[in-house]
Amino acid sequence: MTVHSQLQPYIDAWTHSIESINDLVSPLAEGEWNRPTECPYWSVRDVVSHIIGFECELLGDPRPIHTLPSDLRHIDSEMARYTEVPVDTRRHHTAPEMTSELEYTIIRRCRQLRNESRQPDAEVRAIGGGQITLEEQLWGRVFDVWVHEQDLRRALDTPGNLASAAAVLSRDYVLRALPKLVAEDAGARPGSAVVFDVHGPLEFMRTVRVSAEGHATIDSAVSLGPAVTFIVDWETFLRLLAGRVRPAAVADKLKIEGDGDLADAILSHIAVTR
Repeated sequence: MTVHSQLQPYIDAWTHSIESINDLVSPLAEGEWNRPTECPYWSVRDVVSHIIGFECELLGDPRPIHTLPSDLRHIDSEMARYTEVPVDTRRHHTAPEMTSELEYTIIRRCRQLRNESRQPDAEVRAIGGGQITLEEQLWGRVFDVWVHEQDLRRALDTPGNLASAAAVLSRDYVLRALPKLVAEDAGARPGSAVVFDVHGPLEFMRTVRVSAEGHATIDSAVSLGPAVTFIVDWETFLRLLAGRVRPAAVADKLKIEGDGDLADAILSHIAVTR
């Protein structure tokens, strides 16, 4: 085996998730590809196009030369423009074109990953530019693919894989954003703690603690007398963190105990990724 043992769990989780996507979309009729998803402004076709586009970039394929229409309201940054190009180039692709390209991309990426011989801390190019470690890149791909798998499952009313290996890695990937969210974005007081009590297919509790100096950390230990406790199911928690739904829209699924002002401040910044 050439793949480092530290990287294999990411590759296995990514493989399971992207093959699940392939299984989901392969039987879709032409019209079903146009179903809207919770990923803002994107259809089922667009989500799959995005996955194909980024995996092709990691394969070293040249970026498509394409000018975006001027009326795309969600293009509000250079990164959004960068992300949209491989999506828009496929907007008129047929169902067979989409499924065949997805299958071929999966075959190529699986072959590439099987032959991966670099160390986890090897510096690689990040999608969109810059440098990250190989482990961070693979972890990011697990998160991106699994979150989009869930977008597709909700759009197609086919729930599943909410507690898969990719789900666990995606949880850990996004939880890293909570200390900054609580301490810096929401302005939690030094010495306070905020608890996230999550139930459902993936059940866990995490406490964000703000030190006397204002630095925040996250752990799984129980906190006595937290400033705020959020009690929420895993899928709703994911949808909030991924910016798929506004807090007001899922208020009936979200129980809050403690400081209401701090809770509102946290919820106003809860979408830590898009």
